[in-house]
Amino acid sequence: MNIDKPDPPLQRLVDVFWETIPPLWREVHAKLHSIASEEFDVSVEQFHVLRHIRQGSASVSQLAEQKRISRAAISQTVDTLVRRGLIRRQINPDDRRQIPLELTEAGNALLDAISLKTRQWMMELFSPLDPYEVNQIAHALERLRKLL
Repeated sequence: MNIDKPDPPLQRLVDVFWETIPPLWREVHAKLHSIASEEFDVSVEQFHVLRHIRQGSASVSQLAEQKRISRAAISQTVDTLVRRGLIRRQINPDDRRQIPLELTEAGNALLDAISLKTRQWMMELFSPLDPYEVNQIAHALERLRKLL
């Protein structure tokens, strides 16, 4: 591709991408946080900590590094989630300095419930599309995911 003479269809794709994906993501992100805070009394920070633990971040240090904030700030959030029974600290008998974190059954159930509510909202959002449009968009998004 010659960047001095861009391809019009590719230019259109880039324009449509920027006009669609970031605003859609902001809308989904806002709804997700709204559901977490208003329906389940979980702050944005608490939600992200729970999600990161589910994805494999098993220590306060890992969480602080991923979130790019201090260990003290993450520790406060972790303490709150432990008191609420959503996560637990494990003791490593081989190294007591390592204290892995894991979701409790209640923590997993909470994330599942938030995910379900968000998925239901997204399905309502996309419901005006006809089956052909749904398949076309799904195919295009799958293709985009493979490119990335």
